Amino acid sequence: QVQLVESGGGLVQAGGSLRLSCAASGRTSDRYHMGWFRQAPGKEREFVAAISWNRGNTVGADSVKGRFTISRDIAKNTVYLQMNSLKPEDTAVYYCAVKTVGWISPIRISPSEYEYWGQGTQVTVSS
Repeated sequence: QVQLVESGGGLVQAGGSLRLSCAASGRTSDRYHMGWFRQAPGKEREFVAAISWNRGNTVGADSVKGRFTISRDIAKNTVYLQMNSLKPEDTAVYYCAVKTVGWISPIRISPSEYEYWGQGTQVTVSS
């Protein structure tokens, strides 16, 4: 069983920055991917970025490349999403998620691929 604790959401002006964090505990596997997803009202959950825990390889959505950076701190079992140059259209509930893997595999971007989810944290970007 994996538990995820998120923090860092809030209200920020357009052009500003936020840093989300997601601390993982209770892992059942040493191989997993951690991802960030977001969901705006009336829209489907959308992939933002993900990272492979062991290798540190990353994948990001085209809409956030150059603005958002995903990283991990192995010692703290924590993944971060550094969000810069925020836009009003980034407003959404952001979710941290984990996908356990049994072998080396590409990072997946579909929400349905991920097994464990955090509670979600609201990010609001004002104009």
